[in-house]
Amino acid sequence: MLNYIMLDAAAAPAQSGGMGSIIMIVALIAIFYFFMIRPQSKKQKEMKKFREGLKSGDKVITAGGIHGRIREIKANGTVVLEIADGVKITIDGTMIYPTMQDAVQTGSDVKKD
Repeated sequence: MLNYIMLDAAAAPAQSGGMGSIIMIVALIAIFYFFMIRPQSKKQKEMKKFREGLKSGDKVITAGGIHGRIREIKANGTVVLEIADGVKITIDGTMIYPTMQDAVQTGSDVKKD
């Protein structure tokens, strides 16, 4: 019987640490937000703004690494891209990224190699 009382008394302080656990969880969530979620959403907004500002004649890179110049932007969201003289391809507009020069001019955080 005495063992049960001692075990119960030893377990009581562990229950009061619940508030510290909650504070720690909230701190972890805040860290994830400020170091992962917020920068990613900011980058997505910049890409959306870039894609909305595209016009015919802009130099771009596709997600596959193909460099080209925009020849036409269609209403359905596709883009006609000229990759060489007389060679045109149609791609989805969401697969377009700025060239290195455009990224440097706009101040994006593109790494230079």
